[in-house]
Amino acid sequence: MKLRDVALGIMVVVIVAVFIVPISTVVMDFLLMISMGISVIILLDALFSKDALEMSFFPTLLLITTLFRVSLNLAAMRLILGEGYAGEVIRAFGEFVAGDNIVLGIIMFFVLVFVNFLVVAKGSERVSEVTARFTLDAMPGKQMAIDADLNSGIIDENEARARRKKIQDESNFYGAMDGASKFVKNDAIASIVITCVNLAGGIIMGVTGMNNNGVGMPLGDAAQVYSIMTIGDGLVSQIPALMVSAATGILVTKANSDKDISVALSTQLFSQPLALLLCGGVMVFFGLFTPMPAHFFVPFGFVLAGAGIYMDRRNKVTAISEEVYMAEEEDAEEVRRPENAFSLLNVDSILLVFGYGLIPLVDSSQGGDLMDRIVMIRRQIALELGAVVPIIRLRDDIKLSPNEYKIMIKGVEVAGGDILFDHYMAMNPGYVEEEIDGIETVEPYLGLPALWVSESQRERAEALGYTVVDSPAIIATHLTEIIRDNLHELLSRQDVQMLVDNIKETNPVLVDELVPKLMSVGDVQKVLANLLKEGISIRDLVTILETLADYATITRDIDLLTEYSRQALRRAISQKFFDNEMNTVITLDPELEQAIMSNVQNTEQGSYIALDPSTTQKIFESLQSQVQKLTSMGLQPIILTSPIVRIYFKRLVEQTIPDLVVLSYNELEPTTDIQSIGMVSL
Repeated sequence: MKLRDVALGIMVVVIVAVFIVPISTVVMDFLLMISMGISVIILLDALFSKDALEMSFFPTLLLITTLFRVSLNLAAMRLILGEGYAGEVIRAFGEFVAGDNIVLGIIMFFVLVFVNFLVVAKGSERVSEVTARFTLDAMPGKQMAIDADLNSGIIDENEARARRKKIQDESNFYGAMDGASKFVKNDAIASIVITCVNLAGGIIMGVTGMNNNGVGMPLGDAAQVYSIMTIGDGLVSQIPALMVSAATGILVTKANSDKDISVALSTQLFSQPLALLLCGGVMVFFGLFTPMPAHFFVPFGFVLAGAGIYMDRRNKVTAISEEVYMAEEEDAEEVRRPENAFSLLNVDSILLVFGYGLIPLVDSSQGGDLMDRIVMIRRQIALELGAVVPIIRLRDDIKLSPNEYKIMIKGVEVAGGDILFDHYMAMNPGYVEEEIDGIETVEPYLGLPALWVSESQRERAEALGYTVVDSPAIIATHLTEIIRDNLHELLSRQDVQMLVDNIKETNPVLVDELVPKLMSVGDVQKVLANLLKEGISIRDLVTILETLADYATITRDIDLLTEYSRQALRRAISQKFFDNEMNTVITLDPELEQAIMSNVQNTEQGSYIALDPSTTQKIFESLQSQVQKLTSMGLQPIILTSPIVRIYFKRLVEQTIPDLVVLSYNELEPTTDIQSIGMVSL
């Protein structure tokens, strides 16, 4: 057993024993001294604690001290009624406060009791009740905030556990204080009852001689003796009760602060120089123009005004010093801040830079609508290909010529052109024979010959059949095509995660089955990038994910999973490339397909085709011949292969003819009519 536990048990037992066991006046004096000392300690502890939870056992302590005071009240009542004397402490309190005026002593006692009951105890009870209610109501929000900080990595598990424990402790503390504050209020009521019993009963017992002395006393003497003892007993119990009640009020109204209460009060109470100046003026006014004693009010007013002037000057000096210090700290921080170097490493996914001559195209105040067109580009590609285009940054660059623009993907220039701001680009679609005057140029994306024509020539060019576009449309079209060509590189894992999260709102079972159990976000990103690279829309992401979930258990090969996804999207592919009643294609010779498959090499990093140069050259020559046949007819060249060969043939020819469409038989709708007008062979 611990010594402290034994001492606490003995103390509680003694408190209870005092209720029923008579004690001597010497013991009474000692116990009253202990009661007053403990009350002073409790008051000072509550005053100087920075946090209410530093005295988390205060409700229990409040109960024990209240029980202790009530037991001493009853023991004193026994001594007063039985002997007419309850010890030196009670007699000294009664004589010091009442003196020869018993009525004054009784009035002071009752005023003290009512102040304790109505002012301090009642207010503390209300504050405890409201604080407990607000603390309980705020618990769910605080718990959610802790979970959010933990999930975002702001705090670790130990910090989260400590915060949760603090919230629980606050709830328990204020809930206990809500009930414990009633001890103080009911203690005041009990003191009034005991005091009335002592006063009336003592006078009756003193006059009738029913006390331990057995000798009756005159009424005046009995009133004098028992009144002094009763007042002393009431005061010696109510003063500690008032201190404990004040400690209760301080504790439940205390705000958490890192500063000591003396520093916080002095800083906050005397922090406004204007308030001190005005208060000093009011005090001087009262001293000079009212019957108030001027020798008190006027000097006090000047002291307050002087303090206000001094604080105002000190605040100005402090503000200047802090401003200089903060400026120096910011400069120093800028020098040594590591983020400065890292910020230079950030690369915009898509950046459009232009010369100062093209600024009016971007500035809406000058009628420029390029920004609106860029917004439409992002919407158009989202609807067409199902991917969200990253933010497109625009920036003017004095290093460029006034009419020049450049398109940069991940910090690398991929395209550019020159624009005549106040001209239109006219392009001959091929069937217009009449020529018009203009400045010869080249269309930026396709490299087709074109002319810059003025506003006055625009209508004539359109009437002749020329395709005429304005400057913003040229840049927007060029930017759109560049984004389409590079969208597979722009699609990041974060973008895929957002797409998957969007699907999860309506298809949670699908996403939970696939990611991350069967495939990682990176693997899904590779499949989607493969589709976008060949112009296949990923807008039907549910179908793609369903297909991946079906086949990811069979193979981990990204190329094969891509092929399975393409086959699942055959309706969209057929509609994209075959919109006529009869569609012409080029097929592969079965011997060529067999040669390709026999030269496929499988490695841990994937599969690739390894053909000798002479065979590759023959394939390219035959392919060029067949493609030229289709293009001469004004048709888009499309190669149709068996499913197992498609990916390898596409890789073989994408360096030579990157825009060549290569499809497999499994990617066509059964209702699609196909006519082969050529065959690529060895």
